[in-house]
Amino acid sequence: MRAISIANRAAPVVDLLIRLWLAQLTITGFAGLVEWPAGLSQTPGLAEAIVMPPHHIAFMLTAARLIIPPLLLIGFATRLAALPLLALSAAAYSANTGQDAPLLVALLANWYVVTGAGPLSLDHLIAGGIYDTALPLAPAAGRFLTRLNRAARPVVVLLIRCGIAFVLLRYGMISAGAAVVLPALLALGLATRLAVLPLLATTGAATMHATSNQHLCWMLLLLLILTIGPGAISLDAFLATKLRRRWTVLGMTFGIWDPELPHVVIVGGGFAGVSAARALRNTPCAITLIDQHNYHLFQPLLYQVATASLSPADIATPIRALFRDQPNIRVMLGRVKAIDTETNTISLAAGTSLSYETLILATGARHAYFGHDDWENAAPGLKTLDDATSMRRRILLAFERAETEPNAAARQALLTFCVIGGGPTGVELAGAIAELAHHGLTQEFRAVDPSQARVLLIQAGDRLLPTFPQSLSQAAARALDALGVEVRLGPAVEAVDANGLTLAGEHIPCVTTFWAAGVAASQAAAWLGAPCDRAGRLIVAADLTAPGQPSIFAVGDTASINAWRGQLVPGLAPAAKQAGEYAARVIRARLAGRPAPPPFRYRHAGSLATIGRRAAVAEFGRIRLSGAIAWWLWGAVHILFLAGNRNRLVVGVQWFWAYLTFGRGTRLITGGSA
Repeated sequence: MRAISIANRAAPVVDLLIRLWLAQLTITGFAGLVEWPAGLSQTPGLAEAIVMPPHHIAFMLTAARLIIPPLLLIGFATRLAALPLLALSAAAYSANTGQDAPLLVALLANWYVVTGAGPLSLDHLIAGGIYDTALPLAPAAGRFLTRLNRAARPVVVLLIRCGIAFVLLRYGMISAGAAVVLPALLALGLATRLAVLPLLATTGAATMHATSNQHLCWMLLLLLILTIGPGAISLDAFLATKLRRRWTVLGMTFGIWDPELPHVVIVGGGFAGVSAARALRNTPCAITLIDQHNYHLFQPLLYQVATASLSPADIATPIRALFRDQPNIRVMLGRVKAIDTETNTISLAAGTSLSYETLILATGARHAYFGHDDWENAAPGLKTLDDATSMRRRILLAFERAETEPNAAARQALLTFCVIGGGPTGVELAGAIAELAHHGLTQEFRAVDPSQARVLLIQAGDRLLPTFPQSLSQAAARALDALGVEVRLGPAVEAVDANGLTLAGEHIPCVTTFWAAGVAASQAAAWLGAPCDRAGRLIVAADLTAPGQPSIFAVGDTASINAWRGQLVPGLAPAAKQAGEYAARVIRARLAGRPAPPPFRYRHAGSLATIGRRAAVAEFGRIRLSGAIAWWLWGAVHILFLAGNRNRLVVGVQWFWAYLTFGRGTRLITGGSA
């Protein structure tokens, strides 16, 4: 099941690769694959097959080379762009049956004529809005294309499978032992993905040494089948339907939310909670996910919302949208008030209660002021979207008020920004504020110069990024210095108020101070009356269950997990996802009556932190990177971790545009008047 899920997630990328290849094939005139006529003198053979004058064909080919590639590249009007490819490749195959290349192109083009482009396309992004407008024929066109996709897609997948089988049999592209078995499996749609794998391995090796595009076309067709599956007209689909009915007869219904099934309640819609819910997709259980917000938030990019690089919608996705295609889960908006472990019930702030058989606590963390909670109003932290938009408001208002402030000392206090805490969040936030002041706001003010803003980063320790290697801490300090950030190491902050802060006896006038120095876990340990560490994280067993509560799991920032080479698991998104998936594995094993998996072990993939434009640090074991290459790597990783293809596409485009123009597109002051 996990392999199928991975293949499904790879489908948008494969779709993009196929469109890119078809686009370059059109630009180069299908050189090396199909000898398309380049002029009037070369068109007679094709003209006879198409029954069209040669000069019409030449004009059509020229127009196709100019129009089709950009449409395929961005995935706009993809069905229309694929039609000429289908017609030309089908005609070429009819005119010259000695080549199988035109047939392969025709199969790919036919797929796009029927289904259109995938999620990584302009078509997918605007389809809902276009087909629900008052444009002439737009609603009717939307309904027609939806019906076409629903009705013809299974047939097209069948044609692709049979086309692959035909080419295998005709040209003997595989060993004698599999010469009949693999084509038969593909034609029947039986164990389809398994049948494709050896063909992919063989084709991949051949492609490495081939000069023709044919091998690449063949590989893309196989990848398409691997990701989309066998289709509805296949033995795989027939057997899957029978299997689901069999499970239903046994009282183990898959794919629906059934209150008679074992009830798994997940509290928290962050990385850990969402990963656990997804991992239980094909498990015979009913899942309820509770969160006090209706969105899943990508917290690592909150600072970019706070500094006007991104809008809130770019890093948040509605939780219900994430699970639209997972019927065995329901989402509830609510805040947990208490947990009764005697009756296995959860009490919500709204006054309702909920029973559970298995409970996963993934409630995250909040700010920790180390006994100085009175500092929160003067130095807010950054954990929620509300925090980010409030922080953005404070930053932008500081510049606006400085523009009209006649007193020089007060104006300097307004243009001073202090960030307390030199971990990844503090480093990224300080660097982003400095970039906003030095580049994003240039030439927008008249009485003040934003580039003269003073940005201080205060770290109570001997170096920044203490969890990173010493060399990367030094690289981060140099990058911050190049941005104009003033780094203060050593003593801790002694006092914070609305007028500034006190550091080593020195009062620093500052109207805008932010806290990035520490976090504390949620109240999960208090709800259970269970032991916790100094940060309030629930101390869990090796299988991530609460002490004496085998039906309760704690994951992510909620738990204190000693499973990283004798150290505590760090509070990173990958760690939260791994813990959520592990808890789901334990639950699946219990429901299936299998032995529990081995104790949880965290696999550290690396650490990343960005300082500013073209500056970041990255650590992957012994591999340590800094500078531009680490910045590009940081951007790619964060785009991939975002939830939803729309967010990945929008954030990628916005970042690239901002990189080229130094632009900041969301400098909106919301939440009240100045």
